[in-house]
Amino acid sequence: MTDHQDFDGLRALVTGGASGIGRATADLLAARGARVAVLDLDPSSVDKPLTGHRADVTDDASVRAAVAAAVADLGGLDILVNNAGIGARGTVEDNDDEEWHRVLDVNVLGVVRTTRAALPHLRESTHAAIVNTCSVAATAGLPQRALYSASKGAVQALTLAMAADHVREGIRVNCVNPGTVDTPWVGRLLDAAPDPAAERAALEARQPTGRLVSAPEVAGAIAYLASPLSGSTTGTALAVDGGMQGLRPRPAAR
Repeated sequence: MTDHQDFDGLRALVTGGASGIGRATADLLAARGARVAVLDLDPSSVDKPLTGHRADVTDDASVRAAVAAAVADLGGLDILVNNAGIGARGTVEDNDDEEWHRVLDVNVLGVVRTTRAALPHLRESTHAAIVNTCSVAATAGLPQRALYSASKGAVQALTLAMAADHVREGIRVNCVNPGTVDTPWVGRLLDAAPDPAAERAALEARQPTGRLVSAPEVAGAIAYLASPLSGSTTGTALAVDGGMQGLRPRPAAR
């Protein structure tokens, strides 16, 4: 897909873009012609052709300053990818109020703050698009993911509301719903498990494809939604989950 140049001349901003899904997305958009800026708590690993800006999505002043600097570097803004997020484990009673506030602050209000800062610039674009990174946890009940699921359910609902609010301004808003993605965060979860190999096998088995989703696969879906070629797609949640949410295959023969 990198031989396509559908983003030629467009300017994109990716939060949480220094690693994982965000970095794969930033690299793909750049390969397809976009000028791309990355916002991250630690952008030190970001190199050309990308530009990195430090931002904490829980701090409104930090977000506004980073968005302003990125837009100045890019010369405008056409695409915003709200990808920054954190995970959480446990049932509804396992996390205290402080942890609930922390995760919702990053995963939900982080989208709000970045979008709020970017909207004035997106309104000036003729190809404005916002893509939010959501999760299969928004649509499928997963064990030990109560807080994370609540945050991503909010992101999916927020995506629809934003799409309705801004469609007549020419700003499309969509989200991707990945399954379990082979990212550094998942790697850390696996490393912390009593039996990492067994835990990985369990995560792979619950996706009908029998493997984890890759970051480039999610990036491809984000690029599809952000592309001007998808100009009639808005208010959509695109599953990239190996069939996890929608398929019910029969058990494999033994």
